[in-house]
Amino acid sequence: MIRIDLDVMLAKRKMSMTELSNQVGITLANLSILKNGKAKAVRLSTLEAICKALNCQPGDILVYEEEARA
Repeated sequence: MIRIDLDVMLAKRKMSMTELSNQVGITLANLSILKNGKAKAVRLSTLEAICKALNCQPGDILVYEEEARA
């Protein structure tokens, strides 16, 4: 599973979701979907814009975790 640690990077950069939304050009609703782990996919252009706005690398916000086996 890929987890998106957008909230962690926002806190490190002292940036609000609204500020990021304005800089990246995507809606708050779509950012919330990413932040809350509900997204099934993310466009590379969106990831690039987020990384540019937060001055980070994709690996700073994307984390791979093995899923628990039932």
